[in-house]
Amino acid sequence: MAALLTNLIISLFREMKGLAVMEQNENLLLFFKGLANENRQTIVFSLFADKQEHTVGDVARKSNIAISTASQHLAILKRSGVLLSEKRDKEVYYRVNEQQVRSFVKQISDWLECC
Repeated sequence: MAALLTNLIISLFREMKGLAVMEQNENLLLFFKGLANENRQTIVFSLFADKQEHTVGDVARKSNIAISTASQHLAILKRSGVLLSEKRDKEVYYRVNEQQVRSFVKQISDWLECC
């Protein structure tokens, strides 16, 4: 269901015109693609719901997935603007990019109001 909704929204945004709008839409498309996978949805909406920082090892352990898989999911979520990361010593800590997520949600809300 999530993938169907994501594909529908992606199709709608691709039809919109204008360079500035397209650039914003590309970022929004990355956002939706980042959340299109059920495992990534679980990582964001379950693990990061506590608004704390988590390492790859934390995510792997709490999600019951391999560290390499957790690392790939976190990298995609970072590229999509959902997460931020900070390296401290040998560990990378991830947290929700609240400002960017709020911006994406506002864009979606504005788009829904205009249609």
